Amino acid sequence: RQQRALLWAVLLAAWEAAWGQLRYSVPEEMPKGSFVGDVAKDLGLQLPAIHDRGVHIVERGSTQYFSLHGKTGHLVTAERIDREQLCRLVEKCVLRCELIVEGEMQVYRIEVEIRDINDNAPSFREAEIELRLSETTAPGARFPLPRAHDPDTGRNSLQSYELRGDEHFSLAVQAGPGGDQRPELVLAKALDREEAAVHELYSVRVHEDVPVGSVLVIVTATDADEGLNGLVKYSMKKETDVASDIFHLDSETGEIKLLSALDFEEDTSYKLEVQAHDSGALFDTAKVTITVTDVNDNAPELTVSSKLNEISEDAQPGTVVALLHVQDQDSGANGEVRCSL
Repeated sequence: RQQRALLWAVLLAAWEAAWGQLRYSVPEEMPKGSFVGDVAKDLGLQLPAIHDRGVHIVERGSTQYFSLHGKTGHLVTAERIDREQLCRLVEKCVLRCELIVEGEMQVYRIEVEIRDINDNAPSFREAEIELRLSETTAPGARFPLPRAHDPDTGRNSLQSYELRGDEHFSLAVQAGPGGDQRPELVLAKALDREEAAVHELYSVRVHEDVPVGSVLVIVTATDADEGLNGLVKYSMKKETDVASDIFHLDSETGEIKLLSALDFEEDTSYKLEVQAHDSGALFDTAKVTITVTDVNDNAPELTVSSKLNEISEDAQPGTVVALLHVQDQDSGANGEVRCSL
């Protein structure tokens, strides 16, 4: 029995050696040719013999996501990988491939987990929501609002909601049975139609790399008069001269377009005041806040502050040979830098 058990252990070890499995983990959206894992080292393959043994990567799908670097024996990305495109409904995204060693008739299975990065902003299906309330509605009344969607997962996904623009309303967020957040509009102060017939709650959040020419928000106003008396046109007052060069309001449609590129590192938000006026002297105003979110668009800057030109051969391990300074203008996780030698 002991001999049989030993034989089974040897056979199992031989089978695992022939069908060994390597597991790696990399973030999504890395450039083509990025390092995934040192396959040659992990499998004990000698670099000069890789070509002679006919070592290559095989993937069963129609798209080749990985390749083997012949000179280093590293597994690298064959193209940029978008986790949301591959695993939109799967929490753990794993890609599989096989390393074939033809000279030894061996197959090694490789699993690569694609980790999520925060590369998507939450968005609503509709840019504008219209609610009609009676002025007799009691304070405390709640009205469900559409939920936003974020393709990212975990901490990178939707975290919270906020409401800006009017003292009559506040925002409450209820936790759904699956842990999802359900926003509700709450009437905080009694309404008076004669005081204000329309309450505008405009707050726009955009990435700093949104293309020039994009429509960021559309403001709308209604006039109960008919014909020319009810014709509404729009104008905009900017708090700074810089905003005048960045945003344009279409006086006919109410579209606010982007005139020049945004830069989170220069300004994180803009406040605009939009006026809707008819052919007479009647008008109404609404405030629009445009918040800019950071995108990882700045490369780290690495400089050598001080260095030794010569090192004595008897220098002790741990001797400092250079002082480096590194900085990244991006903020938060986008500005975190890792250094390697």
